[in-house]
Amino acid sequence: MVNGPRQCGKTTLVRGFAVHGRRYISLDDETALTAARDDPVGFLRPVDRVILDEVQRAPELLRAIKLSVDQDRRPGRFLLTGSADLLTLPTVSDSLAGRMEVVTLWPLSQSELGRITGRFVDQAFARMAPESFESAADAKLVQRALRGGYPEMLRRADPARRRNWARDYIAAIVQRDVRDISSIERLDVLPRLLRILAQHSGQLTNFARLGGQIGLDEKTARRYLGVLEQLFLVRRLEPWHSNRLSRLVKTPKLQFLDSGLLAALLGVTPERVAGDRSALGVLLETFAFTEVLKMAAVGGRPVALYHYRDKDQNEVDIVIEDDSGGVVGIEIKASATVRPADFAGLRKLAGAAGRNFRTGVVLHDGDAVIGFGDHLFAAPLSCLWR
Repeated sequence: MVNGPRQCGKTTLVRGFAVHGRRYISLDDETALTAARDDPVGFLRPVDRVILDEVQRAPELLRAIKLSVDQDRRPGRFLLTGSADLLTLPTVSDSLAGRMEVVTLWPLSQSELGRITGRFVDQAFARMAPESFESAADAKLVQRALRGGYPEMLRRADPARRRNWARDYIAAIVQRDVRDISSIERLDVLPRLLRILAQHSGQLTNFARLGGQIGLDEKTARRYLGVLEQLFLVRRLEPWHSNRLSRLVKTPKLQFLDSGLLAALLGVTPERVAGDRSALGVLLETFAFTEVLKMAAVGGRPVALYHYRDKDQNEVDIVIEDDSGGVVGIEIKASATVRPADFAGLRKLAGAAGRNFRTGVVLHDGDAVIGFGDHLFAAPLSCLWR
């Protein structure tokens, strides 16, 4: 299964495999969708090697696929795509556990756009100083953050056309895809909830406060946010924990999964950034988070992403932990000037992680890599795509 948000390139990718007798069927086609829902076993019977695109639209197919796989164990007979995180849907986890390999495809990374292999995460775990060959202190950085990684947004040079596409994209997901994976009683509040979430991106998640702004109780707000997570629009970033330090805040943070969509929801434009640099701060954190997420997804090192915050308000935007317990901390700063005080959270994280701490980096929009102590560096954001 190739999982990932709509319009990130899944169909383009899998259509390349529709050769040598492998049939392609899109469940966005209403005729195919009706047949798959009405008679899933009969729908699969005449096909042997098949691509099923947008399979989350017909969860009834999954049990039929399980039956077929159990009867014929040849690998690769089914290539599925889904625009929802199907592993979180009970019908999938029950039906295809142990029978399916999942690849998550994200919107394009800056490294992919430059046709290079990003090495930032591997270098950080190796305690190497970050590498940078491009100044981030110019309009290019703002442009990168505002356009995000969706191919259709990248094709649109006009910022107004990008914003229009983003709004239409979000509306289409709310009106159609939500219904495929969940029975939401109040679909009308989801666009408002997304706008409120955009205003809280990068902040600790208070479900009671978020829900209260649109008349939802805490339990319902949690459920609705979970649906938006399943559709790859947002993600809760859980706090990093250590037994070495008890004064840690245990509340998740909210992150959007594309800076271009976030910019559209917040109304951030090049003109606004030029007049108010503070508008760039939350956008850069989202931009950096998604770049690290994409880099981690294709790297050979299994990692998990967290945030760090203690009760003294020391925090680190992104904590990366590998399966051996190694820890890397990343702080994002929308300024070309970095001071020793900007490393307060990273130093606290280093103390909490102890011998497992590898590297701490403050990413900024300057153009030089500067050491600030033992395995602590200030580095340009461009290190993320070098």
